[in-house]
Amino acid sequence: MANTDRRSANVLVGVSGGIAAYKVCEVVSNLAKAGVSVRVIMTQAAETFVSALTFATLSRQAAYSDRDFWAASNGRPLHIELGEWADLLVIAPLSANTMGKLACGLADNLLTNTVLASVCPVLLAPAMNTDMWLQAAVQENWQRLLQSSRYHTAGPGAGRLACDRIGTGRMAEPGELLAAIYSLQHSGGRRDLQGRRILISTGSTQEYLDAVRYLGNPSTGRMGIALAQAASYRGASVSLVHGPVDPALLQPLPQQVQRTAATSAAEMQAALVAQMDSADWVIMAAAVADLRPVQSAAGKLPKDRLPNPLPLEPVPDIVAGLVKQKRPGQYVLGFAAQTGEITAPAQEKLRRKGLDAIVANPIDQPDAGFASDRNAGVIFDAKGHRQALKAATKLAVAHQIFDYLSETA
Repeated sequence: MANTDRRSANVLVGVSGGIAAYKVCEVVSNLAKAGVSVRVIMTQAAETFVSALTFATLSRQAAYSDRDFWAASNGRPLHIELGEWADLLVIAPLSANTMGKLACGLADNLLTNTVLASVCPVLLAPAMNTDMWLQAAVQENWQRLLQSSRYHTAGPGAGRLACDRIGTGRMAEPGELLAAIYSLQHSGGRRDLQGRRILISTGSTQEYLDAVRYLGNPSTGRMGIALAQAASYRGASVSLVHGPVDPALLQPLPQQVQRTAATSAAEMQAALVAQMDSADWVIMAAAVADLRPVQSAAGKLPKDRLPNPLPLEPVPDIVAGLVKQKRPGQYVLGFAAQTGEITAPAQEKLRRKGLDAIVANPIDQPDAGFASDRNAGVIFDAKGHRQALKAATKLAVAHQIFDYLSETA
């Protein structure tokens, strides 16, 4: 797929020693397939786990090691050339050794010299044994790096490590790293949403008739999850209230995103109302049910006892209720999933619900709407502004939405 969804950028991937280096192969491969220009620098320890030939093959470009340190590139030192070439530098896995060098401004190999010779944003993905991660010296180095606006982070996560310990120290999974990379490509490392508290709803709701039957819709939650990713990487404090979604879709979310699970519209409403007061922006991307069974059975109803016709009642309008609760300065953005002509229904919903803005998105077009990784649409706001959202991945569309809100909200 051509790299039409995000700003062109040169991504330099630094690989330090650790078994998690094998995960970086998937990251490099995906970047190259997406049309991103990607190069790889390996430390001597990294070559113990993955060969330079592997990364050269996956990236379609040369992979560099310390053996290349003094090789000239265009008549200039290689670390200077690479440092100036890079628009984004990713270090994954980030070992305790490399972390310590970065924290102290030390440079004794090609990777650390290139970091010092560059000024671009740096994404760090630590990976190490839990006891190593928890050492006071390692945590001091980590906190020192986090004080610099240049450094951004993904992980570490918790779980079973290669040493069979269970704890913190797992490198972020490829999906999380790719989401962070694409977000940093778009933002250039800006934290333009820092200080913003953003409440997002996503996914469908399920209104149960009995223990096994419910009214629902095919929303997967991908759009709201992408919004949470984009906002978090741009510095916002994000809370995500989600309906039933595939756990694999939640896995790439940054750890700092607060998550609240809900099943029914009533549960989602309660979670949103409880967090509404602390939010600056509220983004309602959830596909909430419109109707629910009047009665619900605790167990499974026999087929011959199913109500026919099925008595239904309206579900309380969550968005309208939140708008009534809105305090001065809060901003509420809604979504309108539409078929056919999308403009008039979305504008009518904008007025009827008292929203500040609404995103109208087609769900009957190829590569858009429910279950798709891509989306498109139009933003309308209460001031009469209108802006098209270019067809792109849902993460890229999420960034377009935040670009718009940053200028108008």
